[in-house]
Amino acid sequence: MTTQPTAAPHAIHPDMLAEALSDVARRAAALAPQLLEKQAADLESQMQDEFGVQKAFGEVMQKMWADPQKLVEVQGKYMADLGALWQKSLAASGGQGPKLEPLKDRRFADEAWSANPWFDFLSRSYLLGAEHMKDVVAKVDGVSPQTRAKAMYYTRQIVDAVSPSNFALTNPQVLKATTDSGGQNLLKGMQNMLRDMEKGKGALAIAMTDTKAFEMGRNVASTPGKVVFQNDLMQLLMYQPTTKTVAKRPLLIIPPWINKYYILDLQPKNSFIRWAVDQGHTVFVISWVMPDAKLAKKTFDDYMQEGPLAAMDAIAKCTGEKEVNAIGYCLGGTLLACTLGYLAAKKDTRIRSATFFTSLIDFAKPGDLGVYVDEAQVDALEKRMQKRGGYMEGSEMAGTFNMLRANDLVWSFYVHNYLLGKDPFPFDLLYWNSDATRMPMAMHLFYLREMYIKNKLVVQGGVSLNGTAIDLSKVKAPAYFISTVEDHIAPWATTYTGARTLGGANKFVLGGSGHIAGIVNPPASNKYGYWTNAKLVPSAEDWLAGATKHDGSWWTDWDKWIKSHNPEKPVPARVPGDALRGGKLKALEDAPGSFAKLRLDK
Repeated sequence: MTTQPTAAPHAIHPDMLAEALSDVARRAAALAPQLLEKQAADLESQMQDEFGVQKAFGEVMQKMWADPQKLVEVQGKYMADLGALWQKSLAASGGQGPKLEPLKDRRFADEAWSANPWFDFLSRSYLLGAEHMKDVVAKVDGVSPQTRAKAMYYTRQIVDAVSPSNFALTNPQVLKATTDSGGQNLLKGMQNMLRDMEKGKGALAIAMTDTKAFEMGRNVASTPGKVVFQNDLMQLLMYQPTTKTVAKRPLLIIPPWINKYYILDLQPKNSFIRWAVDQGHTVFVISWVMPDAKLAKKTFDDYMQEGPLAAMDAIAKCTGEKEVNAIGYCLGGTLLACTLGYLAAKKDTRIRSATFFTSLIDFAKPGDLGVYVDEAQVDALEKRMQKRGGYMEGSEMAGTFNMLRANDLVWSFYVHNYLLGKDPFPFDLLYWNSDATRMPMAMHLFYLREMYIKNKLVVQGGVSLNGTAIDLSKVKAPAYFISTVEDHIAPWATTYTGARTLGGANKFVLGGSGHIAGIVNPPASNKYGYWTNAKLVPSAEDWLAGATKHDGSWWTDWDKWIKSHNPEKPVPARVPGDALRGGKLKALEDAPGSFAKLRLDK
């Protein structure tokens, strides 16, 4: 008797498969015009080499082939190392040699990689080849530092993209999921990919989190407060006090306009804003507008005038206090430094202390972001912004930041969403990370050209705002600089020079982790730790060598520092819009306000 083959336990019913494939075909056909338009734009960009990739690799290859003997030596070393790895892997799998050390790379952390000798060797040989490729580019003689940095960056992008973890046939987790589900993971993954391409209008806008799990004002950006002032560029939020008395001098937070402010107010357990309120500060924060073509001509001057300067005027009306302590995060810190320089030139001392969260002031070594900023690329960006209507689209900047950590912010989600066919997890930080913002053309071009390319901010009189030349050495307000050791956006050794640029009594602190997690690090988590050193020696490396490591969060260290610069007696707590306490500005709406709630991905 002939036995009929049995279906896989989770095989897709033929009718369901036909329906799903029909849906995929229909959606793909609807996307085709947008996809073709994007491909045409990408091809035009590649032909013009807007990012200078072809030029950089061309120069590297030319120098590499100029010394064929060295190339032969490098290739010989790689083949020898690969052979040694093969011998060790063979011996370990046959029980004839010691087990190989577990890989620390998270892409290969699942035991499925190490359980199978073939996949184990595949992952190890990939990592070996990747290191050799990067090493070859790093050691090519005769290329400029800028060309080397660009070639290194794009080599890393290529190496990350071709990881065996990114392909269904070379990823044991995906193969198992496919076998177990009868291929449902790949079908679901295809539907997920189409969903993300529909959201990106032809571009692949990878979903990083379940955005439906969060609602601003409810479980993110939920610290109680009011909008007490607004203009063309920002809304000013004032938070409800939780203590009976507060520090006399209010606290103004200036976030970057590249992202939304609520990275500092995600959930109660990790909200810096809520924590600062609980420590007895009257907290104000700027919530920047989502600019469009109508605001294309807004300049860096306007961002200073209608941002921190307008905020301080509003704070004085709310509280009766003309002086503030100010915090600037990332680009908000760069704006804070500019504002301090401007006020110093005007003999205006309203900002009595300044705190800088991972902020670049000296742009001499801006890290991987510098790869995207040179005259040719900025000229090309200017043309794209003009074509769009005078602003930089949020998705473009978000994509740039994600590529700085492609394995974590691109490829891990590619595997999870499309190859494994899973839905993204709800994660507050990634909800915020997906909440992209725009930037007006005039302001952004000034920032890129005058600071990133020309590095004029650290030059005495190099930058002028509102017709006033800035000299940061004239800034005498004490400053607290907190940077993070793994920061890929504002490298800590570069931010360190900012503490030596301003002319006041400054303190530099180095936190653990990176640009976001190292800042959003509440004391209750007791994570990462931080380093302090009272001596601001010329070298960042020497500073770290002489620094003392502390456990826990730098937040408590900052609170001690800020309170040491608030000698006045506490005053009764101020309630937003409370005219009985001297406030002269009415509450306009509840925090987080309408500016922050506008999302581009809806």
